[in-house]
Amino acid sequence: MILEARSVGFRYADGAPVLDDVSFGVTAGRSVALVGESAAGKTTLLRLLLGLRRPTSGTVLFSGRPLPTRHRAAQPFRRQVQTVFQDPYSSLDPRQQVSRIVGEPLRALGFTDQAPRVAAALDAVGLPADAAERYPHEFSGGQRQRIAIARAIAVEPTVLLADEPVSALDVSTKVRIIDLLAELRATRGLTLVMVSHDLAAVASLCDETVVLERGRVVEQGPTREVLGSPRDAYTRRLIASIPRLPS
Repeated sequence: MILEARSVGFRYADGAPVLDDVSFGVTAGRSVALVGESAAGKTTLLRLLLGLRRPTSGTVLFSGRPLPTRHRAAQPFRRQVQTVFQDPYSSLDPRQQVSRIVGEPLRALGFTDQAPRVAAALDAVGLPADAAERYPHEFSGGQRQRIAIARAIAVEPTVLLADEPVSALDVSTKVRIIDLLAELRATRGLTLVMVSHDLAAVASLCDETVVLERGRVVEQGPTREVLGSPRDAYTRRLIASIPRLPS
């Protein structure tokens, strides 16, 4: 397993448990969805996988070892694991040119060949070379999310963690971003962990699905089985709640 949660629990100092005994693993090169209603604990779990928070119980492992806690020791992990956030409007600094935004993780990790890596990342997400010298407000929502993805892949990570990467986009743009993520997975061998409430996106992109209800895993397995033949009543309710066009 390249990334694994073992009996992970988390609670805030003054609140009820957010996660309780969560266990699942991510095989290198595979894609896994974390699904559930709001407040199910999905985004908190993603933050634990990123090392942005530490579990109050259990362990998160990367390549079989607990996540490092010291800044210097965490550098190799940061090189291998990058993230794409939900909102392409708030995740990009409006005061900076795209070249500087995409180059941010390169600078943080000490890369010296930043300009060619920025250009290669922009090309990989389908943006023109002149995008580097422009500002976020000059782009559409879908293009901004491409910039965010370019920033995440600039250091050539092995794992991409995505928090609702298409939820803020319109339907046609959503499809194009899903296709882009699928292409990057195929061409770069990326491992993908995606938080999503969009089960259509999950079905299109993810090999496996983990269903969370109130901080606990109630079902997990191959996406085709979890969404096609759900065993748990909560999963069945999630699927039944998908809006459908009238016949």
